[in-house]
Order: sequence, then C-alpha cells, then structure tokens
Amino acid sequence: MKPKVLIVDDERNTREGLARALRRHYDIHLAESGMSALKLLEETPVDAVLTDLRMPGMDGLTLVRRILAREPQPVCVLLTAYGNVETAVEAIKNGAYDFMTKPVNLDRLEVVLKRALETRKLADTNRQLRQQLNEKFGMENIIGQSAPMQAVFDTIRQVAPSRATVLIQGESGTGKELVAHALHTLSPREQNPFIAVHCAALPDTLLESELFGHERGAFTGATEARKGRFELADGGTLFLDEIGEIPPSTQVKLLRVLEERRFERIGGTESIDVDTRLVAATNRDLRQMAEDGGFREDLFFRLNVVQITLPPLRERRDDIPLLLNNYFQQFCTENNRQLEGFTPDALDALIHYRWPGNIRELRNLVERMVVLTRGDKITLRDVPGEVRDNGASRRTPGPLAGAVSMEQAEKRMIEQALADHDGNRTLAAKQLGISRRTLHRKLNEFGLR
Repeated sequence: MKPKVLIVDDERNTREGLARALRRHYDIHLAESGMSALKLLEETPVDAVLTDLRMPGMDGLTLVRRILAREPQPVCVLLTAYGNVETAVEAIKNGAYDFMTKPVNLDRLEVVLKRALETRKLADTNRQLRQQLNEKFGMENIIGQSAPMQAVFDTIRQVAPSRATVLIQGESGTGKELVAHALHTLSPREQNPFIAVHCAALPDTLLESELFGHERGAFTGATEARKGRFELADGGTLFLDEIGEIPPSTQVKLLRVLEERRFERIGGTESIDVDTRLVAATNRDLRQMAEDGGFREDLFFRLNVVQITLPPLRERRDDIPLLLNNYFQQFCTENNRQLEGFTPDALDALIHYRWPGNIRELRNLVERMVVLTRGDKITLRDVPGEVRDNGASRRTPGPLAGAVSMEQAEKRMIEQALADHDGNRTLAAKQLGISRRTLHRKLNEFGLR
C-alpha cells in the first residue's frame, strides 16, 4: 500500500504539479487551504503533509501545530517561496520534519519524504514497543486484591516517581522482577532503558566486568573496550536480581556507585558519572547476612532505602483464584483451547496447595493443565498428584476464609479491567485477553452494566 501524502497549497498549479511528480510512489490528496486540510484529515488519516507556509486564512505554521495536536501524527514538511533561517527554525520548533523553498527541487523532495516516512515508521514502532512493555510490565499485571498486595501497590505508587534505591525481598517466584518493571514504568525514567542483571547466573570473574565494563587489554580476551550495565542503564533503571550472591570485591565497587554516582571501568582510570536508579532483589535475608558478616553492612543500608517485601502465595490465598483465572485465559488463548474453567474440586485443591514455587509454579502448572486436559474443563484428575495430595492434607473443614470462587474471581477481574479503562469495553477486553463479544456475554452473566 502506498503511503498517503496530503499537499496543501492555495496555488492550484503548485498543488497539481507536486501531485503529478509524487503520484507514482504515493497516494496523493489535495487541499487548497488549512481549513479544508483539517476537514480532510478528519476523514482520511495521512502519513505525510506538504504544506505551503503563506496561505490566506490559516498559515502553514498554524496548520502544522493543529495537525500535530491530533492522533495519529503525520510528518509535516513546509514549503515556501520566502525562505529564511528564522522561518526554518520556527517551523522545526513547531514540529515540522523539514523546510523547503520554492521552486521545489523534486529530487530532494523525494529524499526528504522518504526519510521522513522512515522516521515516522520507526517512531510508531518504538511507541508500540513501549505500549507493549507497559501492558506486559505495568502494575495492572501484578495481580492481587488481598490486603498484603494492596500495601505493596501503595508503596510502588509512592516510590516509583522518586530516584530512591529500592530493595525488593521475597521468596523465589513471587514476582520481584515484575515489581521492578512497575517501578520503572511508573517513573519519569520510563522511556529510558530498563536493564536486568541476574547476579547468581554470572561467575564472580565476569560479574564486575558485566556491571562496570572494561577497557581494551584489561584482561585476557578483552580485545576492545566495553560498556557495563551501569553505563547502558544511564538515565534509566538497573535491576540487580539475587544481589545477595555478589562477591565482596564487587560489593565495594557497588557501594561507591551508590554513594558517588561514579565508577571506573576495569583497567581504566577515567571516572564515569551515571544517573542510574538501582533496584535490587533478593530471596535471602540480607540483614541477617550483614549481621553474620556475609554481606557488607554499609552496602545493605545503602540498598535498603525503601524496602518492598512480597508475600508468598500461601499468605495471600485470596488471590489464588484471580491468578488461576488470569493464566487460564492467557494459555487458552495462546494454545487455541476453548475451555470453560476449573471444576469446584480442582479449584479447591489448587487453593489449598502450599505453592512453594509461588506464582512461577502456579503459572507453569496452569499452562500444563490447559495443554493436557482432554475435557472442556480442568478437573481434579488434571491436577498433578503431588498438588492434589498436598492440598488435601492442608484442607480445613468448611470454606476457606476469604477465598473466592472462580466466578467471583472472573467478575472481579472484569470489574477491574473496566475500571482501569474508564468503562471502555474494547480496551477492557484486550486487557483480559478475550473478545468484545465474550466480554458482553460475561457482563450479562454477572449482571454488570
């Protein structure tokens, strides 16, 4: 499909001449004034606008401002017979991509349009990627309505806009990296890098180089200078997972970065200043490690400016039906399975299971059950024996206090999705991973309006 280009000029010969020159590669639309251009854009979005600067009524600069205040934004190029530096600067300040004088050099115009459209495509791609990241890692994806999780959400909202160092503590699989992503996404650093380092996955000899970089010849195999993660995350957020595993030598250097916001690469002498926010996570008791001498006490206090402790899943059982329903819908969609949900006895066993692997274990188990079940519901037979038996041994007489059924969980998720998008059903359905038609059916089932 050809890119759409709108040519705006009060001189008919100029409009039609440019149209003839560009029609081979572009879908051309014409307007004789700023007002007629705006009216056309209401009905036909375009990729680029070529507009004369001096026109009766609305001039080209005003038109560019009006166009760029809308969505989607085309790229704009100003054309004029009265070119000067001041006008060009004013045009760029108002958001124009470029500025060309008349008579227009058609070869240069082709080049300018091609580059402008490539720039717009790249900007659209980046915007979509940021939106996808926000959808994947925003706080709405940290599921929980229990009191412990509401306290976590309150802390995230309060701390995210600051540059304070945050220490996230919690058992393995509780979602510490999701919280780190949410802190970044909700911060002014959102459009800058988020870089994660899993400290336990790197040998001690490589971790320091990975964090701080090295100069050429700093050690055997260092054939060229390399930036570390602190430099790459400059202006953004650096997430250090399993920080309790870093060796003492690296702890010393990390302490200095937190105190001074500067460091040297391995083998280098030049100090490098960075504005990197540090978020660390651990499943160990760093305070106890510091008291026992296994972790620097001064570094612990530098890391522990704000602490967020994630509760294990066994301490927030109210959230288990919500999590089950969320991953059930996700994996049904991904695997093209048309399933109806969980039977009551299967749901009961899953609620009472201890979940030593927390949310990560729950997520993997739901995927397994969705893929392997032969019926149209996940039954107790589909629940692995160790989960079923463990849940049965911990079951207490009567219903679990505070627990909700799958239907209640589904109703809560729909209500939350609608609230998140101010009642917009299309966006709510997208967040839930279901079609708009399915959402309408669910709204009728639950009596929601």
